[in-house]
Amino acid sequence: MTIALRTVRVGTRRSLLATTQAEQVAALLRERLDVDTELVEVTTDGDRSQAAGTPLQGSSTGVFVGALRDALLAGEVDLAVHSLKDLPTYPEPGVVIAAIPPREDPRDVVVARDGLTLGELPAGSVVGTGSPRRAAQINALGLGLDVVGIRGNVDTRIGKVRAGECDAVVLARAGLARIGRLDEVSEVLDPLQMLPAPGQGALAVECRSDDPLAGLVAVLDDPMTHAAVLAERTTLATLEGGCSAPIGALADVAEGDHGPELWLRAVALSPDGSLAVRRSATAPLTDRAAAAALGARLAQEMLADGAGQLDSAPEPAPTHAPTAGSTEVHNA
Repeated sequence: MTIALRTVRVGTRRSLLATTQAEQVAALLRERLDVDTELVEVTTDGDRSQAAGTPLQGSSTGVFVGALRDALLAGEVDLAVHSLKDLPTYPEPGVVIAAIPPREDPRDVVVARDGLTLGELPAGSVVGTGSPRRAAQINALGLGLDVVGIRGNVDTRIGKVRAGECDAVVLARAGLARIGRLDEVSEVLDPLQMLPAPGQGALAVECRSDDPLAGLVAVLDDPMTHAAVLAERTTLATLEGGCSAPIGALADVAEGDHGPELWLRAVALSPDGSLAVRRSATAPLTDRAAAAALGARLAQEMLADGAGQLDSAPEPAPTHAPTAGSTEVHNA
């Protein structure tokens, strides 16, 4: 198939971050495939609820994805660009992840008043986040911070610090990097303090599975990034089968004695952060199947250690965070 004369329609959410990410993918397409591109903005259910201020119930995974996939399957766009952490772990009929480009730094960051770090904030300071994973891990640090739920885009969240509604907010570094806002960051959180969401910092490029374009778009795929996020998402998928606790995971590729190795870390926490199951494991990175197997094995070990019981722990109090450190069921 030739697409020399074809304009590739790139589906994206309407937010600044989403359109910036989509344009980065579009630029790669123009460079690698010598095609014209057009961004097509699609409003998702997640965007509608966010604009209305409606809280998301439970995990937000998938709420920003459905409308883009509908547009893809209807032939209104040729591919869709997602933040990978937004994608459900189960497959979507008729849709394939054609490429995962090189990943941005996956860590979380703090934007705080007066440039303070989390550890420098006084006890009782208000920290905003829309993520149960971040909330649980902040509480687990035992700093006595008051963690509150917030919604909105980057400007809205940072604006709560500027307006004095929050003393700090926690965001993904990758998003701020992509829109040129890293100067707002007061602290980059070490994964030892806070493991990111599985797939955080990576983009997913989806195509219709029967479209020959999918094979061409594969030129944008970064094998090391793909393997790392596959291990993380397999961990998440396996844990989702046995628990609904907040989950963080991060895989790193390192050079071992006999070739590349994958080092995977994961945590599942009770909603208030008082209990946690942590595990890490390594395996030779021979192919994607090995990455997936590593993720599944680590998750099964976590379930055996009690990860499936964490979600039954009491919800955090609405205005007070725990002052004691996290009690870990297992710490690898």
